[in-house]
Amino acid sequence: MILLLLVSFGSFIGFYLLLSVIPLYVAAGGAGASGAGAATGAMMLATVLTELAVARLVAEFGYRAVASAGLLMLAASAAALTLSERMPLVLAVCLLRGAGLAIVAVVGPALTAELVPPERRGEGLGLYGVAVGVPAVIGLPLGVWLSGHLGFHLVFLISAGVSVATLVAAPGLPAQQGRERHGGVLGGFRGSGLVRPTAVFAAFTVVAGVVETFLSLAMPAKAHAWVPLALLAQSAVTPFARWGAGRLGDRRGSGPLLVPAVFTAAVGAAGLVWVASPLAVIAGMALFGIGFGIGQNATLALMVERVPRSEFGKASALWNLAYDGGFGIGAVGFGLLIGPVGYPAGFAVTALVLIVAIIPAWRDRTGGTEANHES
Repeated sequence: MILLLLVSFGSFIGFYLLLSVIPLYVAAGGAGASGAGAATGAMMLATVLTELAVARLVAEFGYRAVASAGLLMLAASAAALTLSERMPLVLAVCLLRGAGLAIVAVVGPALTAELVPPERRGEGLGLYGVAVGVPAVIGLPLGVWLSGHLGFHLVFLISAGVSVATLVAAPGLPAQQGRERHGGVLGGFRGSGLVRPTAVFAAFTVVAGVVETFLSLAMPAKAHAWVPLALLAQSAVTPFARWGAGRLGDRRGSGPLLVPAVFTAAVGAAGLVWVASPLAVIAGMALFGIGFGIGQNATLALMVERVPRSEFGKASALWNLAYDGGFGIGAVGFGLLIGPVGYPAGFAVTALVLIVAIIPAWRDRTGGTEANHES
């Protein structure tokens, strides 16, 4: 478990260092907001498509080999960005980057669920959430700061170096293969009670895709110095909200946490309408981070408890599909939306996405196994 946390921490440090930097790199190359959205969208598309195959890859080759391949993809893609800022290369790199992200993102929760006793699974998933969330605290603002002071290419090389260094811990992961060798990931929707938590979580990630891709572009020049702090406000509270939600969910159930999580995140997203006000943006990002963290743990815990142990990989893949699919849809959709309506109205629309998600969150608030009969 310790080695899994080290692998997860290192892989996501390398990922988050570049998450907000690549859109800036693309925009600096002349592609503008639509190019920035396309880069994130390409990465998320590759992530979603690869996630459909990760459970099968683990069944065939085992956790250790698959996780190592994911780290190599993240390292190679980061280094390749130093070659050019032209869109064809950037999009190709983002596709490779998305495939690497898919692997480490699916392997982590599935292996955590196997290693942790059922009665402490919520806390274990919360601890995993800290391991992959703290890198966002460090990487998101640090990447933006480093790119502004040291240049894009050095940030790319640092990201690649972190992923390579993390490979040292990968041989300590379990080598066993996954238990499930049949059935598609999307088949996990049928009669499993996974539809509503997946839909609720996708609403969170649509908004996450918007704010993490466009906040650095949305704030006016006079307030741009506040962007790293705003990103830090969100990324700092999210993993600890996720961990706290896991501990509380083990005692009282994860279902009742859904509605408060969605409401808190919606209020935070609405605060971004005042994008010219640093105080409003920082407060909004912090509130969104709290709701997002609670929502991450609550939805993942509900999905894992509603499937047998042999299906943990599929549940993790579905959860990550919601994460990355929503993230990509948010980034691409917002990039197209802000042209005609502008940033404030665009952020208002993203808040509405979360408000609508309160409906399935309310219906799923009781948690438990009775939702397994959902059609």
